[in-house]
Amino acid sequence: MASATLPDVEVIGTSPLPGQGIDRDLLPYSTQLIRRERIDAAKADTLSDLLNRRVPGVQLNEVQGSPFQSDLTYRGFRASALLGTSAGISAYLDGVRMNEPFGDVINFDLIPEFSVSSLSLVPGANPAFGLNSLGGALAYTTFDGRSAPGLRAELSGGSFGRGRLDLSYGANFDSGWHAYFGATGFKEDGWRDFSEGRLGNLLAKVGHDDGTTAWTLSGLYGQSKLVGNGLVPWYTIEEDDATEAIVFTPDLYANRREAVYTHPDQTQNRLGQLTLNLRHTVDAQSTLSGLVYVRNSRRETVNGDEAEEFDEEEPEVNAAFNTTETEQTGYGAAIGFERKSGAHQWQVGATLDASKVRYRQFEQEGSFTPDRGVAPLEGEERELSVDVDGRSLAWGAYASDTWQLGNSTWLTGTLRFNWARVENTLSSVDDDTDEFEVRPRESFSYKSLNPALGIAHRLGEGSGGPTLFANIARNNRVPTVIELGCADPEEPCRLPAGLQADPFLEQVTSTTVEAGVRWRSVSGWRANFEAYRSDNRNDILFRSVSVNGQLGYFANFPKTRHQGADLELGYSAGPLDLSAGFSFLDATYQADGVLRQGERNVTITRGTRIANLPRQMLKLSADWRLAEGFSLGADLQAFGRRGVAGNEDGLIEDDGDEQVDLSLPGYGILNLRASWQPSKSWELYVKLNNATDKRSQSFGALAETVFNADGSFNGDDRDALFVGPGAPRSVFVGLRLRY
Repeated sequence: MASATLPDVEVIGTSPLPGQGIDRDLLPYSTQLIRRERIDAAKADTLSDLLNRRVPGVQLNEVQGSPFQSDLTYRGFRASALLGTSAGISAYLDGVRMNEPFGDVINFDLIPEFSVSSLSLVPGANPAFGLNSLGGALAYTTFDGRSAPGLRAELSGGSFGRGRLDLSYGANFDSGWHAYFGATGFKEDGWRDFSEGRLGNLLAKVGHDDGTTAWTLSGLYGQSKLVGNGLVPWYTIEEDDATEAIVFTPDLYANRREAVYTHPDQTQNRLGQLTLNLRHTVDAQSTLSGLVYVRNSRRETVNGDEAEEFDEEEPEVNAAFNTTETEQTGYGAAIGFERKSGAHQWQVGATLDASKVRYRQFEQEGSFTPDRGVAPLEGEERELSVDVDGRSLAWGAYASDTWQLGNSTWLTGTLRFNWARVENTLSSVDDDTDEFEVRPRESFSYKSLNPALGIAHRLGEGSGGPTLFANIARNNRVPTVIELGCADPEEPCRLPAGLQADPFLEQVTSTTVEAGVRWRSVSGWRANFEAYRSDNRNDILFRSVSVNGQLGYFANFPKTRHQGADLELGYSAGPLDLSAGFSFLDATYQADGVLRQGERNVTITRGTRIANLPRQMLKLSADWRLAEGFSLGADLQAFGRRGVAGNEDGLIEDDGDEQVDLSLPGYGILNLRASWQPSKSWELYVKLNNATDKRSQSFGALAETVFNADGSFNGDDRDALFVGPGAPRSVFVGLRLRY
């Protein structure tokens, strides 16, 4: 009688430092681990798009419109390239923190995606992943010459004038030396007006492994010039004077799908990063790992916006040409020791991250062109409105142990201490005197001791039975420079227009409680169910000075809550690979207050839902290898209705009393793919995104427009629902080579 084949053991990192990992099935929480084989098979546009298609609880907001300017949420927590968003997810590339010091934003466009060998997503407030890991942590691991020897290449192109070339070559020598080189070039015209973009990145590695000690030196350079044209008015909202009924009138987006509100909205990023990773095998049960890094990033933005005030006596001054310059230098180190001792698998480690930031913001009077572009007025000099010089220092020490209590039970405990200091020198234009003032240097320190404790118990004999698990964890994040720079109710500001003062803000703490069951059978079935609740204390939100003012400030909000459940089912056997995922999310405010949302001051009460987060998400995927070398695949993402920012209380006016539901309708997106692989060396594929050409809106905000429905400027503020539109149907073909 043949013995059954046990499910493969999958090892996943339990801290950002590469090399420290454990069998996923022993952990007291669910994890997502996506290796290169799944990445290639899914044929998604980006890694963020892959998470959106396959992982329960993940969604992408089409706030920017560019595929590489991701605005990602997981269980309601956000990882975004947008400055000023409330960050709740950390990201690491080969152990190096990718959240930028200024604003904790993540520049997804600078991640060398073609060189990524695996991507893991760890949920909850896991303290081992350090600051900002409130809702989860993303960990990207890249290839080297040992894991990807030979030549890999991919060429693709199609709709929207999009073209992409990826190339890598790895070498692994008998002497222990190894080397790797990977490069990506991307360009597109964009599907929306004035949305051309391009990017490129290079990753080079060299290292040596003698079987006991291994080291790798890697250099990363990336550069991008992308356009994120943001939200566009779908329809205007007015009250009929005669009937007092609310009238909805189609606007720019309803009349033309490709329309943008104003332009330019361009972001140019550059990154240079040098990393040294080391790993030493002390004995058969012990390993020592470490890394040191230095990185420098620069960001320049150009934005055409409305003028803050429109004077009919100077009709040509109806716009503002805003630019920013940011330079950030970071450096740090990490060390970790891991050992298996009898029933224990434990690790200890420490991290150090330091940075300095220089941010400058300029304003210049401008005028709208007929196509709603903004041109600076001739003879008008750009004026410095904000200058920030900041430094930060953070260090942490952690210990974790997975203790096997019996044949089928494992107890995992983690404890981490975080300490951080943020220093700023802020210079800005005083709203009362219009004078540029240099303010005293401010320094704030934060510390937190964050524990986690969980248990996993496998039912039945062997390793093929279901595993029950439960976990409780706590973590923290400290305020960012942009939050500290606009935190004084006596000196409020417009976001993200200006920074005024930097009084103290409390750090945010998050506690996650989760429990569930997972199962992988020898027959190809797999399942995972998890229920969770995350409570955030002292969440940092943008609050209003008054219920009828247009200025606000960042302040601690007593409590917000993200709770729900994720269900995932899958089957892989023979020519079939099927998966289904369903998520329910209830994200709410758990205290009363007044928040500044767009042009409104929204009165929040306990239980008010957080905007732009659908309660239900359904994800289906199927791949069928119908003949030797041929395969077909499809995936479907369906999202429920979601509320919009500025309408959380059901009102459209601060002093109104009529309830108007502006929530965005649910939608489903179907993607199709097919490939032909006549040999292991090459593959030809075609993919059809949004096959039904569904119009979708993934983000909404109540704001005001100063344009008519035909796009002409009128200068009259009218309430409108602004949305982030999804891309239309598109087709792409590609060729992959492996030698």
